[in-house]
Amino acid sequence: MPAFLPDLSVILAFALAAFVLAVTPGPDMALFVSRTMNFGRLHGYATVLGALTGIAVHTALVAFGISMLIVAAPTAFWVLKIVGALYLVWLAIQAVRSGGGILVSKAGGKPPRLAQSYMTGLGINLTNPKVALFFVTFLPQFVSAQDPDAVGKLLFLGVEFVLVSLPVVIAIVLFAQWLTTTLRDNAWVSKALNWSFAAVFMAFAATILLAEGRK
Repeated sequence: MPAFLPDLSVILAFALAAFVLAVTPGPDMALFVSRTMNFGRLHGYATVLGALTGIAVHTALVAFGISMLIVAAPTAFWVLKIVGALYLVWLAIQAVRSGGGILVSKAGGKPPRLAQSYMTGLGINLTNPKVALFFVTFLPQFVSAQDPDAVGKLLFLGVEFVLVSLPVVIAIVLFAQWLTTTLRDNAWVSKALNWSFAAVFMAFAATILLAEGRK
């Protein structure tokens, strides 16, 4: 068995934990839904790919110890919180302003490039300090600090997290597409969805500001 491969019991336990986290509502999930409803399934998938890239970055940072330094440093963590919260506030504003990037687009509206949706997904993931806290505090629980292959196993678990999350986020995008085709012609419903997304992003912004680094 390759040295970087954790025990089967660890793989199964982490898969269950990753699934629970994947189905837990968060700013990433709200963004997947809103982006799909705005601009279609491809943009939903591009946003998902951006967020999963962010997960890969968080995993690499944890594996090599950088995230621990960021979260342990009060100033760095405070800056991360502020940036993440402001990013979500900006998304909330876009959700309700005319022609905004989160607004359910009108017929004939010009959609953004797929690369923009990808970067939006990446940005919302990288600027979420709760994601950094999760990976710093949770991921290492599945690997012994004394294990000489700890880095390889952490990277393996990060890949596993992405693979477990992938079916969940694909289902979310497909559901959002179905919801769009079902409700989008109703102007009142579209407006209500815009304001709902704005409220969700603002709520997560407030939650991020309350996040605390490890003592």
